[in-house]
Amino acid sequence: MLKRLKLTFNFFLSSKRKFSVADTIIIIALGVLLYIGIEFALKGPIKVTGPNISLSPKSLPLYTLFSVTRMFTAYVLSIIFTLFYGRIAAQNRKAEKVMLPILDVLQSVPILSFLPVVVLSLRAILPQGIAAELGSVILIFTSQVWNMTFAWYQSLKTVPQELTEASSIFRLNGWMRIKTLEVPFAVIPLIWNSIMSWAGGWFFLMAAEIFTVGNKDFRLPGLGSYLQEAANKGNFTAIFFGIGTLIFVIVALDQLVWRPLLAWSDKYKLEMVEGEEPPTSWFYDLIQSSDIIYWIHTKIFMKINERIDTFLIKAGNRKEVLENEPEKSNRVMKVFILIIGAGFLYGIVKASNMLSVLAISDWLHLATGVLSTFTRVIISLIIALLWTVPIGVAIGTNRKVATFLQPLVQIFASIPATALFPVLLLFILKLPNGLNIAAVVLMLMGTQWYLLFNIIAGASAIPQDLKYTAELMKLSRWGKWKTLILPSLFPFLITGAIAASGGAWNASIVAEYVNFGGTTMSAHGVGAVISGATADGNYPLLLAGTLSMVVTVVLINRLVWRRLYTIAEEKYKME
Repeated sequence: MLKRLKLTFNFFLSSKRKFSVADTIIIIALGVLLYIGIEFALKGPIKVTGPNISLSPKSLPLYTLFSVTRMFTAYVLSIIFTLFYGRIAAQNRKAEKVMLPILDVLQSVPILSFLPVVVLSLRAILPQGIAAELGSVILIFTSQVWNMTFAWYQSLKTVPQELTEASSIFRLNGWMRIKTLEVPFAVIPLIWNSIMSWAGGWFFLMAAEIFTVGNKDFRLPGLGSYLQEAANKGNFTAIFFGIGTLIFVIVALDQLVWRPLLAWSDKYKLEMVEGEEPPTSWFYDLIQSSDIIYWIHTKIFMKINERIDTFLIKAGNRKEVLENEPEKSNRVMKVFILIIGAGFLYGIVKASNMLSVLAISDWLHLATGVLSTFTRVIISLIIALLWTVPIGVAIGTNRKVATFLQPLVQIFASIPATALFPVLLLFILKLPNGLNIAAVVLMLMGTQWYLLFNIIAGASAIPQDLKYTAELMKLSRWGKWKTLILPSLFPFLITGAIAASGGAWNASIVAEYVNFGGTTMSAHGVGAVISGATADGNYPLLLAGTLSMVVTVVLINRLVWRRLYTIAEEKYKME
């Protein structure tokens, strides 16, 4: 046992995923883009007038349609990005060295600190309605896409070798490999992470719909602005209708979309025998038994599918590479790189000038703030792991438990944490060190669901034949956990922990700086620095705080999570 631990520890230390030059370049580029956004924001209009939000229950259907449409648009963009980006990173080693650092940095970016810059800069070049709508879709997209991309990437990296060899023997081209091997193998974690993305997306949708900066009102008509307006006016009837509508939409999506998808995806589990309790869905059964749906499937979708297959197979078999004028293409590429490089150098100089106005005390305050926030992130992750692992395994392996708990989990995960936070503050602030406890609680509420849904996906994907083997071996309960459950969950745990860690850092922006009862309170941390700088319009401090958080999270990903990801890829493949 000690020898195995030593080998694992040595492998951990020798992992190739270290903080690289690529990380440095990407972080600098991100800082330049943030600076450019700040410059645009400074040139925006002085005053922006927002919409009038009606609290009539008759307005709720239209507001719900607006909110769901924003979520759906961001989700479609997330799926497209996930499938293309994740596959290129998983299949191309050279591209992986650049694309994974980019993904690490982007998922580490505190989204809420970028919201003012994004919306204000868009407003400087676009009409208000378009700028606010585009800003909301961008914000929701960035909250949905990273965990989905990591889940897709992790699935592609852990495809069993025998299945890969079989696809090579049958000479499957790229499209058929995606359709018959990669998507079926990854569909279960993709669906669970899609559920998580929608649940997390509600929080950022609400934030986007109620966004204001000083006298600039960028609110959007939707469920978020409806609930905020109702809370501001103390209209408890409207609050009841708003929350009731939100819960109704969440339950409807569970029954009409997610549960049917989970029932359909069960056939793609990697196992030799059928599960004892496959997931069920009344709506999926209804669709399966419908003659109209059967006719549409056979007469329309199957024919379209055949044509798409034929077209993509022919396109893949041609493999025509355009190499008519390589020298000219190289010259154009060099000129393009020079122009982009010159622009970034100019941005680096200007951003450095902006940061130079900060005093040493500001940087020391930032450094201690990073340490304080890091401590809260670790505490929230530990608490989340303590309850999400047993509950997630129970939901993923026991259909009776899943039938009862899954809708409740989705409802609680989808209710924005900030909606419950003021109620919790009434009790927590009375405790010793109350604000620090409140910050950990809000960070926990914003991160635990990433872990839970990934654990459920991992537990659901455990092959039934392995469960039978464990029973035949008469393993004890701890023996099953040690030899079957935990090794099977390990890749999913790491995927969830990466997303949860980034989510905790992001949640610190609203957890460490709160306005309660007309009083602004803050706990020492980098999140509070970013929120305070945003409120005060202190853009140099906002830039420094955001970059400090990004660098810290990227270092953690490189030194911890990426190394564990490598162990998951090499040691815990299901093959």
